[in-house]
Amino acid sequence: MDKAYRISYKTYQNDRLKKVNFHGKKVYPLYIQVTFDRRTTFYKSNFFDLFSQPKYAIRVAGETFGPKLQVVIEKENDLIEFIIEKHKDDFSLDLFKQEYNYYSQDLLDLMEPGFQNYLYTFFHDEGMPALADALKGGAPERPLCDVVEDMRMALKPDLYKRLVENSFYYAPPYSTLYEFVKNWRFKPPVSLTFKDWEQKGVQEAFVEFVNRACPDANLSSILREIEKLEKVIRPSSP
Repeated sequence: MDKAYRISYKTYQNDRLKKVNFHGKKVYPLYIQVTFDRRTTFYKSNFFDLFSQPKYAIRVAGETFGPKLQVVIEKENDLIEFIIEKHKDDFSLDLFKQEYNYYSQDLLDLMEPGFQNYLYTFFHDEGMPALADALKGGAPERPLCDVVEDMRMALKPDLYKRLVENSFYYAPPYSTLYEFVKNWRFKPPVSLTFKDWEQKGVQEAFVEFVNRACPDANLSSILREIEKLEKVIRPSSP
């Protein structure tokens, strides 16, 4: 029998555990169960942990809403099916765990701390240490790119232009990827996982977006940064 027919899974709320906070609501944490060749393993949902962060809240007309749990479940199921299909000829539970931990990583989330460090250094160098320190403390309720977008109105045009242009050389390509995701498929929550990055047409769409919307960005450097991050996060085969 083909291995794919011996793999089953489910995504569920684990009511054996205490409820946890999910954007102001108490809910049971999300888990996944995978069964292969009569052996079953359980994992805490990476997407549940990721989208529990305050910055993934959706703000509408002054009110804040968390992502719908069903959306998180759908993302989990989509990822699981992607991994099963990708490894239908060499599937194992150990391989699944490694692939799951890799493909569920969000590039924007991974790059944000480096971009935060860039903002800290930039404003210190511009003689604004108080603002630098405030940004170093972070804005956990907001993606940093939203903060930078508001700076377009708050900063002098020359300073804002320097902030953006310098980021192409001294920061991870967080802001470029963030703008791409919002333009490519703005469906909250805004994220770009390694699984998304490998989907057909996505990288080509990104190249087209950079050439059109960010002509001053170094496309080759951006792609190298993503490749470098892949090598750090990607596990070796079991």
